Amino acid sequence: MDDPADLDALPDGYPETELDASLGAVRFDGLTPTEFEEFCFDLMSESGFVNVDWRKGTPKHASPADRGRDIVATLEREDVDGHKFSEKWFVDCKHYSRGVPPEALQGSIAWAQAERPSTVLFIASGYLTNGAKDWIASYERSHPPFRIRTWEMPQLRKLLADHLDVAFKHDVPVSTLRKVSDILDAEASLADALWYGRKPGHDQPVPDGWSPELITGMRDAMRRMEDQYGIEALQAHNESDWAWGFLSGKVSAIRWVLGYEWDMLDS
Repeated sequence: MDDPADLDALPDGYPETELDASLGAVRFDGLTPTEFEEFCFDLMSESGFVNVDWRKGTPKHASPADRGRDIVATLEREDVDGHKFSEKWFVDCKHYSRGVPPEALQGSIAWAQAERPSTVLFIASGYLTNGAKDWIASYERSHPPFRIRTWEMPQLRKLLADHLDVAFKHDVPVSTLRKVSDILDAEASLADALWYGRKPGHDQPVPDGWSPELITGMRDAMRRMEDQYGIEALQAHNESDWAWGFLSGKVSAIRWVLGYEWDMLDS
């Protein structure tokens, strides 16, 4: 994959549709600021950084003691002559519903001036305002002792194209993929339909040897499903061999996505 240090080489106004074609729209509005920090931590850990340290330091939503950076990480580098060295990165995560303003960046820059990392990285769940970008450009003209990098939506989308497991883990919606919570909900409803279809109907005899308690529990569970899904919808899966096979195929496919072996049709 691309070197994570080079992702901000994408020009301003990068046409998102080029990445939309492979990944689709990504949204972080379902995450809290703390959850976005955790997402960034996992994304950096999967993108080539080592010794990734999330400096939350408190169970509270805010982290007032992070001293200008949410994450500290190391990036191992190598010169063309084979010489290896390490870079320390300070990472400030910005989860804003609007563009990130310049004043939101200044605290991290002040701490970086004092502690001299190799790179300061701002990760925005959306975009930096033009004012913030102008402020960074003006500051860089003073030749600070560290580089400034920014990852906005296009860079995050590009990274997630190679690390979709991070999106799944944090339930980050991607328009070309279902959320994990949606997949789990669908699997649960399909498994209910599979279970219901394997049980004898209310007017059908039950197998020999079933205890009265077992029969009563089964009938009660069937009635609850009928109230939840509708009896006609449940019975539709049994109206033909094709309908039953279609349901079984759905269950097998969705469970494969969730990590089961093919043809896992337990109910």
